[in-house]
Amino acid sequence: MDLAAYYDAYWETVGDNFDEERLGLIVQRVNAGENVLEVDCGPGVLAAKLKARGATVVGTDLSPVAVKRAQKRGIPTQQVDLDKEKLPFGDGAFDTVVSNNAMEHRIFPERTLDECVRVLRPGGKFLLCLPNIGHWLCRWWLLRGRFPYVRHSPTDSTHLHFYAIPDAIQLCQERGIHIVEIDGSASLWAKTFYPAWVRKRRFRPFYTRLAHRWPALFSRDFVLLGYKQDAT
Repeated sequence: MDLAAYYDAYWETVGDNFDEERLGLIVQRVNAGENVLEVDCGPGVLAAKLKARGATVVGTDLSPVAVKRAQKRGIPTQQVDLDKEKLPFGDGAFDTVVSNNAMEHRIFPERTLDECVRVLRPGGKFLLCLPNIGHWLCRWWLLRGRFPYVRHSPTDSTHLHFYAIPDAIQLCQERGIHIVEIDGSASLWAKTFYPAWVRKRRFRPFYTRLAHRWPALFSRDFVLLGYKQDAT
């Protein structure tokens, strides 16, 4: 399958409406003055928010269509297929590397992670966001002997890989990333995923707090914050 062509078609039809709650969890963990790379940045919505925060941001993406959209936002962006290519940056080139709900779409996600770590300086910050297959609804489906592919859920049909928090932490640790913080986004906008009672207005603040407090069980997406350990 030609993933670049697939995501060209995808980004030609998808607008700029993104999960603001999830993006906010990433943005608040990036500081002004940081030199940031966002891999697989899509149309540059998150990258533009990071730039507005005062960071210097560059991006890469598999899709030429997404690259052009990110460039129109003023984000220097290059087309890179991380399943086949290395990032066009030197070792330790960035203070911060961000991967936002992207690795699950890759054929070889470990190669993407390897490259993220390579271009991150020792002591640099790594922010990894992934859909949470450990969500209580996914566990309930499995208990009932089911694994439905549900749009806008951790089992979305565009996902080639599935991650729970302990597995993602292990992947990072194996590459010298020490995880210091875990947070979760409830993403209650996902009508196709959540039952109606969960999304009721009076219940939403309570459930959102649950996702932050116990992301492994209640978050639709989790964010890991880690730092690259000095090999010496």
